Amino acid sequence: MAGGPVREVAGGVEMPVLGLGVWQMAAGSETERAIEWAFEAGYRHVDTAAYYRNERSVGAALARSGLARDEVFVTTKWMPALRSAASELQRSLERLGLPFVDLYLVHWPVPIRAAHGWPELLELRDRGLARAVGVSNYGVSRLSKLVGDRRPAVNQVQFNPFHFRRDLLEHCDRHGIVLEAYSPLERGRVDHPAIAQIAARIGRTPAQVMLRWSVQHGAIVIPKSVRRDRIQENARIFDFELGADDMVALDRLDRTGGSGNAR
Repeated sequence: MAGGPVREVAGGVEMPVLGLGVWQMAAGSETERAIEWAFEAGYRHVDTAAYYRNERSVGAALARSGLARDEVFVTTKWMPALRSAASELQRSLERLGLPFVDLYLVHWPVPIRAAHGWPELLELRDRGLARAVGVSNYGVSRLSKLVGDRRPAVNQVQFNPFHFRRDLLEHCDRHGIVLEAYSPLERGRVDHPAIAQIAARIGRTPAQVMLRWSVQHGAIVIPKSVRRDRIQENARIFDFELGADDMVALDRLDRTGGSGNAR
């Protein structure tokens, strides 16, 4: 798949390390333009959700792009408080105009419904309606119940230098679960002095430094932006590396104590 480095997730599915998140993007032209600019910049991964209410716009942008289905990795999510996973995925596929998604996630660990719905996601994967299935906002305790053949391919959580989640990252690595970082730029924190200092010294932007930190910790990143220049900037993170001292300095910005999600 074009679009930069990929990581293999459970089942042998290749997932681009960089994607465009479309959370809080307005349906219509805002979402469609952002995706168009992302494709121009080389992105081949789009992350949406039924809850975002912009799946139709994602589908319109995909259709207009001219890219083949196997050239783009598409993620959407099931909110357990709504209908069954099977019925919700069918609605998402209709809105996206796709025969299948590459990754289908449990959006939030709603008690009981999410646990009962997980076998349904595995069935949807086996039916070919999702190439891989995973979870979002799961902590170590909940992930521990989904190991072995039932383990999720991906766990999507807030992850950045201010939310390092060491314990969760280690658990995912140990069990073959890929950690995916949403809010990798921690809204409003990219200009923190420690980040700005590193960025100035190596000739990069603070956003690029934060994204590179996540990538070097083995995470997939899905920064959100509706600005063309920022979308292009966020794509330029694979031609440099942060030094060990810089990584340690950024690790120390963590405010979670490394425990991560308690769920």
